[in-house]
Amino acid sequence: MGSVVVSNAMLLVVAALVVVGTLSSLLAARFGAPILLVFLFIGIGAGEGGPGGIHFDDYWATYMVGSAALAVILFDGGLRMRIASMRGAIVPALGLSTIGVVFTAGLVALVAGPLLKLGPMESLLVGAIVASTDAAAVLFLVRAQGLHLGRRVGSVIEIESATNDPAAVFLTVLLVELLTSNMADPGFMVVFGVVRELAVGGVIGVAGGYALVALLNRVDLPGGLHPVLVVGVAVLLFALTSLLHGSGFLAVYLAGLVLGNRPVRAIASITSFLDTVTWLCQIVMFVMLGMLVSPHKILQYILPALGVAGFLIAVGRPAAVFACLAPFHFSLKEKLFISWAGLRGAVSIFLATIPMLAHLPQAEVYFNVAFAVVLVSLILHGWTMVAAARRLDVALADPAPGVRRFEIDLPGQTDMELVAYPVMAGTPVAGQMLLPDWARLIMVVRGGQMLTPEEAGALKEGDYGYILSPPKRVHHLDRLFRPQEATPLDDSAAFPFVGEVKLGDLAVFYGLAVPVAEHGLTIADAFADRSDDHPARGMRIAFGEGVIEVREVVDGRVTWAVLRLEAGRLKRGIARVRGFFGLSSAAGDEED
Repeated sequence: MGSVVVSNAMLLVVAALVVVGTLSSLLAARFGAPILLVFLFIGIGAGEGGPGGIHFDDYWATYMVGSAALAVILFDGGLRMRIASMRGAIVPALGLSTIGVVFTAGLVALVAGPLLKLGPMESLLVGAIVASTDAAAVLFLVRAQGLHLGRRVGSVIEIESATNDPAAVFLTVLLVELLTSNMADPGFMVVFGVVRELAVGGVIGVAGGYALVALLNRVDLPGGLHPVLVVGVAVLLFALTSLLHGSGFLAVYLAGLVLGNRPVRAIASITSFLDTVTWLCQIVMFVMLGMLVSPHKILQYILPALGVAGFLIAVGRPAAVFACLAPFHFSLKEKLFISWAGLRGAVSIFLATIPMLAHLPQAEVYFNVAFAVVLVSLILHGWTMVAAARRLDVALADPAPGVRRFEIDLPGQTDMELVAYPVMAGTPVAGQMLLPDWARLIMVVRGGQMLTPEEAGALKEGDYGYILSPPKRVHHLDRLFRPQEATPLDDSAAFPFVGEVKLGDLAVFYGLAVPVAEHGLTIADAFADRSDDHPARGMRIAFGEGVIEVREVVDGRVTWAVLRLEAGRLKRGIARVRGFFGLSSAAGDEED
């Protein structure tokens, strides 16, 4: 009878922690706090060193739950990534995720040894544990504030975050094995092991992704089971790949990438379900990791841990980024931002549980130092990432409010998808019909009644429009149902340009700080590149003292934009225009 009471008490505690973690997202959004940091603090508060006083030291359970959670999160990341947006980013990202990880680990080992009084192999293990990034959280932080990273920068960060785990996991496991068996320098084993992890993970991931696509499209499952099947297959691929000495993390990411870029039945319900599951995985994983921590033990290592964190953030990560991206013509600002985007998260704490499971003599040191590094990174990067993106001009501002879209799966086919939009005040479709040729309105819900398009006529505020559209073109409908600014935009102090004007010409004529690599791009190309082919009216790109702002978008491409200059640059720009048309500067000065 006592065991039943204990089981019920455990269920109560676990459910309460999930509820508190979920509700805490509202608090984080209100005060701009990094949401993962909030989950972590809830776990610390619930642990034996906090008010909750719960004794929890099951590293094996944490490892198992963390593995499954990370597999689902990485699968979801691959599912939402578009292959077209990866062009020009794969090779530099893979360089960061392999050579960059080893380079970072080696640099951190140089300071970890003296600070923590560890040997060379043990110092390298500290570096391996904190070498991988949680850059997917960076994208969440930036996009949550209404910013879109440039396509290449965003893709490099996202691909790196999904592919640097194999190198870090392998390096950590190898070093733990070497330390437990007292072997000598690993040498060639590191290179061979990383290549094997990537090769096996890549093959199983791609093959598993195509097999999952075929399974979903050919097997008729009862409603609601498609998402469950997908999550089950993702965890299965992770476990199978790991047993075959491959990278399970890479395998699930590639499987998700294949699934997200192929026509698949029930994709709307799958993505919706994964939205919920990934949130739950983040909450459970970070709360469990927080409960493992004893605050008084962290304080024992806080000074050397802060030294390791400071070196990693200020020297180790930037050195690896600048070295790995040197051949790829990234601008200085882009490299600085990618360096700052090296946010450490759950993977580092997760890796720190491996020495604990292996009962290494210094296991407690690795775990507490890793936790302190993650804590510093979440606080420092979490609160400054958006400001850094704005400061370094690597993000495209999108002041337009979001659009609500409801996706409905159509069983029996994969070529068309049914989407529903609410018609709000200020949307381009209100009062008229502007749908592209490839989209077809099939039903309007007005005042609780379902009407045919013929009965409804023009869409009105308060309507819900149900539209058939190819899945890959759904995003282009968003701009038609996104409310525009309530007040007209002031273009009195701006230079208008058509979308096909090249950035290089603007750089020469107005002295804009346009990266050399982008001189050949047109204004339309630049916005398509940075918004992942979804530009919208009001989006802006800053180039030094100048800002280019979208004024008109037709069929998903910018056709009209304006250039705004700061006061000093504006006067020089006007002077150049006058000089071009043969007007004297003296006359212009008198007019000013």
